Amino acid sequence: MKNRILAMLFVSVIVLDTLAVEDVAKQGDVRRAQLGKGVTLEALYIPPGEFFMGSTPEEKEWATGIEGGAQAGTERESYEGKEPRGMKVTQGFFMGRTEVTVGQFRRFIEETGYVTDAEKSGGKTQCFNPAWTRYNLSTQVTHPWEPMAGKSWRDPNFQFPLRDDFPVVCVSWTDAKAFAEWLTQYERSAGRLPEGLVYRLPKEAEWEYACRGGSKESSYFWWGNELANGQGRLNISAVDFLPDRNQKWPLASAPWSDGYAFVSPVDHYGPRGRNGFGLADMCGGVWEVVLDHFDPAGGHEELHLAKENYRPVCRGGNYFDVPGNARCAVRLGLAGPHYSDSRDGFRVCLGKPVSE
Repeated sequence: MKNRILAMLFVSVIVLDTLAVEDVAKQGDVRRAQLGKGVTLEALYIPPGEFFMGSTPEEKEWATGIEGGAQAGTERESYEGKEPRGMKVTQGFFMGRTEVTVGQFRRFIEETGYVTDAEKSGGKTQCFNPAWTRYNLSTQVTHPWEPMAGKSWRDPNFQFPLRDDFPVVCVSWTDAKAFAEWLTQYERSAGRLPEGLVYRLPKEAEWEYACRGGSKESSYFWWGNELANGQGRLNISAVDFLPDRNQKWPLASAPWSDGYAFVSPVDHYGPRGRNGFGLADMCGGVWEVVLDHFDPAGGHEELHLAKENYRPVCRGGNYFDVPGNARCAVRLGLAGPHYSDSRDGFRVCLGKPVSE
């Protein structure tokens, strides 16, 4: 009888552990992956729900206006779709509270010896050229980002020391997927990963749903439509001076200083910088790549794939972007799965595996 009771309790613990993740987890529940050497990765439970993907004509007009500052006359805003579309996320999942950091990515490299696309023979990554001074818009336009060899996540060519709590950049879609696959294996081998769940990149619909923080409205940002309410909430091109320079980023910018001319540490803004789901830095910071292939007509409710010429979608804007380019609906397609940039990073989620 005693052994039977112990066996029943053991089964109950296993069942409850599975249920706690897949069936009875509630919004805000936290899982912490142990990456070794004291490094952890925190993910929050996002329940199933409905949201509106995309933007209204009025939002697009604001984005390309004086306050939004996005370049008018391009097709970029059309990628968001003509109107917001109601969509459903039918399965709950956990989403990283922040983008994957330099310190977390370093643990992956230490454990596996993985070589990123930018570090491979002939590899390059887009970085800021410190010799750049201005756009020279009235004569010959010059841009500050250039493809550079010898640069990578280890040295993104920021003009200041790299910190472990910065979001990792100069990593490709392929690199991000490799990190997620390693994290799945690492946690599973330690017996900490529930059956049927994997770490992976989020689907595009999951990302925008998570970005909006549970809001039922189609607002510009997760906190609403007012840019002024974004102060102390996001890292974008603002009144911050370039390193060792006396000029800020030109063109339109947020009318405040966030203290960082380039990237800021993840979750730097604390509770004020977290949306309704508790996720930090969903707007601004660094672009976040997702699983989907880029469809210029708009995002999809289900995973959207392509067999060739794959162009991963990136979401959320980055520290160099103006406010109009760092909204919930903003989306772009990367040049390819091996492309990397010092403005691009990623965030992982923990959920059901998907077929690619």
